[in-house]
Amino acid sequence: MTIAKKKTGSGLKNAVEQICGVDLSVCFQCKKCSSGCSVAKLTKSRPSELMRQLHLGADNGLLESDLIWTCASCEICSARCPMGIDVAALIEQGRHAMFEAGLAPRELYEKAAHQQATGQPEASAEPYREQLLAIGSRFQIEIPLDKPEADIMLCLPRTDIEHYPSAVAALARVMHHLGVSCTFRSDGLVAENYGYYAGGKDWQRQISRRLIDQAIECKAKILLVPECGHAYAALRWEAAELYGAPLPFKVLQVTEFLADRLQAGQLKLGKAASGATTFQDPCESARKGGVNEAPRQLMKAMGVELHEMENHGGFSFCCGGGGGVIDIERAAPLRYRTVESKLREVDETQASTFLTSCSDCRRTFDDAKAHFSWDKTPQSLLELVAANLVSPAGPA
Repeated sequence: MTIAKKKTGSGLKNAVEQICGVDLSVCFQCKKCSSGCSVAKLTKSRPSELMRQLHLGADNGLLESDLIWTCASCEICSARCPMGIDVAALIEQGRHAMFEAGLAPRELYEKAAHQQATGQPEASAEPYREQLLAIGSRFQIEIPLDKPEADIMLCLPRTDIEHYPSAVAALARVMHHLGVSCTFRSDGLVAENYGYYAGGKDWQRQISRRLIDQAIECKAKILLVPECGHAYAALRWEAAELYGAPLPFKVLQVTEFLADRLQAGQLKLGKAASGATTFQDPCESARKGGVNEAPRQLMKAMGVELHEMENHGGFSFCCGGGGGVIDIERAAPLRYRTVESKLREVDETQASTFLTSCSDCRRTFDDAKAHFSWDKTPQSLLELVAANLVSPAGPA
């Protein structure tokens, strides 16, 4: 195998040790990392087994594991490790190695290549810029685009542009309601980073750099990441390192930003008629970013009757489709088995409304709804906020 020649002996072990600052020999095979992994429950590929093989210097075990590309990078394995080992970094290093060897999944590789070259993960009948303006016209909301200066630069999941235009309109509506100085930028619209998904560090850097350069050009103080967990992780935690310098602006997830405005008294919300509601925490923003309280503060302000899932917040179980997994055709059978257990957990709350603040989670659950004839439809928390805005004169 080509990759085994490139990363022999303890190559991956050393790389992960440098990242997490922990000697992997402290792993004592308690298997807590595997106990929370949605994929490990369904296959023989387990994080704990990968750790054991690394102890033996058997890097090939990682590189041949199903976990490399069925792992949604939810990081529950790292969160559960009592020794502080960043097990998820091990999987990520495996993706980098596979990409370097030309073994990344075609679906992710092609989208990453297209995004690196054009700014879009794939070709479209109309450029995303034109689609964005069309969404504004359809929902009768002004779209701030290509302003030379703005305090806040906005970006979007291509998932929302293609599948959930109402979420795009909701973002524009909320920002207009707040009266903030903001803009989208034609050359920096897409939040997702397919270089990150595919394991290509250079492409990841170039894709992040497109957004960074646009934010700097318009003198933004905040780069606002929409409802996309992995976009937040790539920009909030990895972009500065790849950029080579501290970012000259803050990176905030949209619920963080709105919760801040709520606490400052600048955002007022009416009561939402959502009934009994449960909420799916996006893995990358909740677990890796610590954005747990912000969405709950927004729901509380709207009087949402929240029925928490058994596993929620920083220890929420993954939807199974993040990290680009939903785009990988051969991963579908395992992804359906993974999300099926999540559907049961949602049903156990007996909630009638199901919210999330991640477009990939939403798309994964919509796909599962069709596959399993599930009786719930995932809804956007941002859209619920936009529907319950209150101005001094009354509801917006």
